Amino acid sequence: MSTTEEATVNPDGSTTFGSDSGAGAGQESTAGADSGFAEANDDAAADLEKGIDPAFYLFLGCLLIGLLWFFIWYRSKKAQDDSDAFFSDMDGEKFNLKLPAAVEEYYEVKAKCEESGWEPGQGAGQGQNTNGPHRVLAQALMKRCIADIPLVTHIQKESPGMNKLYSQSMCSVKQWRSYQAAESMVSAEVDEVRAEADEIEPGWSQVIWRQAMQYHNMLKQRHEVESKELAAQAEKKKEDSKEDIEKKKVDEAKAKELAAEKAAAELIKAEERENESKKSFKDGSMKKGFLASGSKKK
Repeated sequence: MSTTEEATVNPDGSTTFGSDSGAGAGQESTAGADSGFAEANDDAAADLEKGIDPAFYLFLGCLLIGLLWFFIWYRSKKAQDDSDAFFSDMDGEKFNLKLPAAVEEYYEVKAKCEESGWEPGQGAGQGQNTNGPHRVLAQALMKRCIADIPLVTHIQKESPGMNKLYSQSMCSVKQWRSYQAAESMVSAEVDEVRAEADEIEPGWSQVIWRQAMQYHNMLKQRHEVESKELAAQAEKKKEDSKEDIEKKKVDEAKAKELAAEKAAAELIKAEERENESKKSFKDGSMKKGFLASGSKKK
């Protein structure tokens, strides 16, 4: 069996002849090298896939969760701050209360009454002067109590709403403390008025606030009636002034019409006199009369 030789040129210029068996061996060696290279690539890809640590995915997940939590917390905090600012602006001056001037006036009157010989707990004795220290001090305390009524009613009106807002965390801590300070001040004033009432007249503390509320309502109604009367008088005066203005305009228009008619009548009379004088000169009546009068004089 013949074999086919294959010529191979060596680097030194010589030529080497080989058989098919050698070529087959070379081909087998080349195929083996290729398969080995492919296997090496597969191993490298597998090693690359195995090289990513699962801890990296865990860290990435924790980072995303942390960012999401921070975003939600920031939005809730901003909403809470906006809500606090809203309630603070809405009720900023609502509980900035001050006691009326009648409180200081009462203590001034009390000091004068003590100088005049009044002592606490004496009560209203029989035959006392109506303008005596006891009477004057009682009137001053009632005036103080009546002046306190708006503060008391304001706190009583706002108390349920503020307690509900605070229980639902819908008002700021600053606003709640402001309300508590106002409520404490009003409560102390109520207790102090009662104590002063018992010093003036024992047992008066039980009814003084009810009496003050009645007097306050009476004064309020009187003030409303007076305000309505003043408003009605002002409206009537305004209407009367409008009627006077309209009447004045009508009178002025009539006066202008009368003046125009009078002027027109005078113009007509003047024109008539002028026409008559012209007619007299034209007829010569005035000339004849003049000659006749001259002849009589001779």
